[in-house]
Amino acid sequence: MNDLVLMGGRVIDPAQGIDKVTDIAFAGGKVAAIGDGLAGKDTRDVSGKIVSPGLIDLHTHVYWGGTSLGVEAELVARTGGVTTFIDAGSAGPGNFHGFRKHVIETSPVRILPFLNVSFPGIFAFSKTVMVGEAADMRLLDAREAVRVAREHKDLILGVKVRVGKSASGDSGIMPLDIALDVAEETGLPLMAHLDSPPPSRLEVVSRLRRGDILTHCFRPFPNAPVTPGGNVRDEILAARERGVIFDIGHGGGSFGFGTTRKMLAAGFLPDVISSDVHAISIEGPAFDLLTTMSKFLCLGVDLPTVIKLATVNAAAAIGRPEIGTLKVGGVGEATVIDQASGKFDYGDSIGEKLIGDRRLLSAGVVLAGRWWHPV
Repeated sequence: MNDLVLMGGRVIDPAQGIDKVTDIAFAGGKVAAIGDGLAGKDTRDVSGKIVSPGLIDLHTHVYWGGTSLGVEAELVARTGGVTTFIDAGSAGPGNFHGFRKHVIETSPVRILPFLNVSFPGIFAFSKTVMVGEAADMRLLDAREAVRVAREHKDLILGVKVRVGKSASGDSGIMPLDIALDVAEETGLPLMAHLDSPPPSRLEVVSRLRRGDILTHCFRPFPNAPVTPGGNVRDEILAARERGVIFDIGHGGGSFGFGTTRKMLAAGFLPDVISSDVHAISIEGPAFDLLTTMSKFLCLGVDLPTVIKLATVNAAAAIGRPEIGTLKVGGVGEATVIDQASGKFDYGDSIGEKLIGDRRLLSAGVVLAGRWWHPV
């Protein structure tokens, strides 16, 4: 007998090309079957709702209690439907051990981290104190980063670096070059944050390799990926051609409706939609992953594609094909989504507003093959 059956929902799994109204069953912590007329010990009527693979947020900050920017992954999972949080370099070599022991290993939802190349990680990020962890080169020790990455190679996905006027100050491009050395030495991918210049978009993007991730990829001017006339910049096109991954990473200051409209009009979709949820952006304009996904839905991206960019594509970006899909025999995680209609006020990172006609809301989460939330 199946442990759980979700009945009558619109099951959308882009990894398998599934988009139909049917049932889905879970047993033994895994997906057991997809089809009509399934029975289980616990049955939930999800008619009129969407059932997707467990959502993956590729850019979050969930070192709660250990960093000023951290939010509680469990709380965000309950309200926002995310089952896998990729922490984008909250912790560095100096405090990663605490992140693993006190947060990651005790979390009911999956947390997979990038290691910040800066020794203290993102240590001073708040409404009142903002000090870039790559602004002081004394904090960047490549050997320490390599040592910790190897010590926790079972968990660490890659190397994170933040460069730009805010994050690296007068250090410019040097932190990125150090992070690339660490990534090459450990055989890991790199995730690069870019804010305002210096360094320039060209300096950063031209250094990224196949499998590296450019987050905040649809940021507003300056360092935007598109010209005022709507042409995708040459270095962006070249980076995609060689396999660089483009991630939204909305956050508090890194997503612009103007940039996004131009990129979409030029036929350039991001590879991944992520929220960059942290202690400030959780209050807006990002809020959570489903809100960020809703913005793309309201800008004309179809629902299956929006789900694809937060499930199978995110899983591929971190080399974890076992998640982000509802494949029978695979991990028993799902997100149940309500698609509400009406008038919804959305904002970007520079104050532009959008009145959208749809909003995606979490209606339930399945973890380990069992109904987890709402209780």
